[in-house]
Amino acid sequence: MSESKTDTLQLDTPDGPMTTYVSHPSGTPRGGVVVVQEAFGLTGHIHRVADALAAVGFIAVAPALFHRSEDQVFGYTDYEKLGPVIMAVTAETLTMDIDAALGELSRLGQPVSAQGIIGFCMGGSVTLATAARLQLGAAVTFYGGGIAEGRFGLESGLVYGSQLRTPWMGLYGDLDAHIPVDEVEQLRSIAAASAVDTEIVRYADADHGFHCDERPSFHAESSSDAWQRTVEFLGARLHS
Repeated sequence: MSESKTDTLQLDTPDGPMTTYVSHPSGTPRGGVVVVQEAFGLTGHIHRVADALAAVGFIAVAPALFHRSEDQVFGYTDYEKLGPVIMAVTAETLTMDIDAALGELSRLGQPVSAQGIIGFCMGGSVTLATAARLQLGAAVTFYGGGIAEGRFGLESGLVYGSQLRTPWMGLYGDLDAHIPVDEVEQLRSIAAASAVDTEIVRYADADHGFHCDERPSFHAESSSDAWQRTVEFLGARLHS
């Protein structure tokens, strides 16, 4: 079997070109997935997530949401530089960028029914918001915060959970001080009452960022289970 192919593109947005990493599967795609970055930018971890999706048959498109800023990728402790860039993000810019990435999946031949979205940290919040805004094939949130109170110019996760239009799964760590367990359970109840299939999985031994192998909070057992569930969730719902 031939190896997957990767590209780094400049996608057009109303605010100028957006660097985007694309990983293609070696055979006929099972669907396409937008991979939404952490708050630290389009890191090596996000590149590897895209490659892992391509390895199991999906086209993966990972947009750089900080393309309006001079600095676009940050270290995991570089909060001083990161702060102003995060503060400049709005619901409008996020919508613009996600739609450009989904547009690339369409250009690559993936119908909306075969399009999914997954996101990590900040990207997890964006993924939940997108699942409420659009009717896609599937959406998966890894430890997206802002459940009780919105972040990044977005509404709260509880608002989006009540409006879901895309089948959605949320993956959270019980040790995550940024995302209290009681908020996760509120979201579970609200999402379950929506019109689409939803699922929330909690990991007792996992902290924030448990899927990122570049962070001290990486938890291999939780990460492995979450990834298996993600691939199954996408594979069962993305249809060309």
